[in-house]
Formats: sequence, C-alpha cells, structure tokens
Amino acid sequence: MVALPSREHSDRRDGFRDLLESNYQRRNLVHLTAGSVVPLLRNNIWLVVRGMVKLGAVSVHGDELLLGLVGPGEPFGESLSTVEAYDAVALTNCDLLCLTTIDIQQSPELALAMMDAIAARYRQAESLLALLGLRRVEDRLRGFLELLAQDYGQPCEDGLKLNVRLTHQELASALSTTRVTVTRVLGLLREEGWLKIDAERCLVISHLPQR
Repeated sequence: MVALPSREHSDRRDGFRDLLESNYQRRNLVHLTAGSVVPLLRNNIWLVVRGMVKLGAVSVHGDELLLGLVGPGEPFGESLSTVEAYDAVALTNCDLLCLTTIDIQQSPELALAMMDAIAARYRQAESLLALLGLRRVEDRLRGFLELLAQDYGQPCEDGLKLNVRLTHQELASALSTTRVTVTRVLGLLREEGWLKIDAERCLVISHLPQR
C-alpha cells in the first residue's frame, strides 16, 4: 500500500524551514503566485519555504521536459544544474528565499542542512530514473504518483492527497510516454479505485494493497 510520508523526512523538512526562518528573518521572502517564472541567478540558490516549484527544460527537438519538483525545505538553482534551457516555474503560490553561495559557505549549520536537502533531491532523481526503467507505463505512473505522495502528500480520510496539480502532458514528459497514454492509464487507476479525484480536483492515492 501507499506509505505515509516518513517522520524523518517531515522532521528534516520542518527543521530546515525553522532554521531558515529563524536565521534569515532580516531578509524578505520572495512571494510568487502560481504560474510565475522564478529568475535563476548566477551564484545564487533558491530555497522553497512554502509551496512547490516545477523544474523543466526544453529538449533539442523542442519538447518540454519535466526535470523534477521542489517542495518545502528543498533547494534549486542554476548552479545546481548543467542542463541547458533550464527553468523553474511556481506550481503553487510560493514563498522562496534566495541565498548566495557565500551565505552557505559562511554558515556551517546552513551548509550541513543544505547538504542534507541536496541529498534528498538526489535520492528523488534516482527514484525517478529507476521508474523510467519499467516497461509498463502503468507501473511508471503508479510509482511516480507514489513517489510524489511519499515526499509531498497530505494524509486525508481516503489516503494521501496531492495538492500539486500536474497536467497530463507534464506527467507524460516526466515518464517518457504520451499524453494520450497517461490519460488512459489514469482512467484505469481511477476505475481500479487506487486513484481518486476529490472535490477540489486534487489527486488522492488510496491505501490499497498492490497487486
């Protein structure tokens, strides 16, 4: 069945957020509304305090690629990627903090927290790569939604609720398939009862045993 987000993950994320807010109150958080493009600055790293950011790029063939998602307590920025045409867009209303590499170098506590946060992003990237090795699109999509639920899901009566809304095309880009296939598989997962859509049009992953 779908696992609840681990206590260790939640504590790490909350602890990092507390560290940021207690030590950097002198700086104003940057508030961005959903759909806003986050400016990527050289020698600066963004940290998500609240909300969710989508990382993407454009392939040499002009296709949009979903590189990953960044949630509370997680970093992103130009200096953390070598992908060309790299961009970041707020998926939800966000509060972000922008730190320079010098800020991180001069604070051992912040540097350790940053290393832990980057390690979590690395593990997420490895999990996504492992999913791409699965032959069946259903297994890829099911695994991807479980990954998002474990990292960012909110417990609710029916399971884990994903407040992040990704289009069928974005899911297809992340999983190397087509939008039509994603739409079909989502329908199958809903018929099976593994996936639901609540009144707010958010995905809910039910606690059902895997076949």
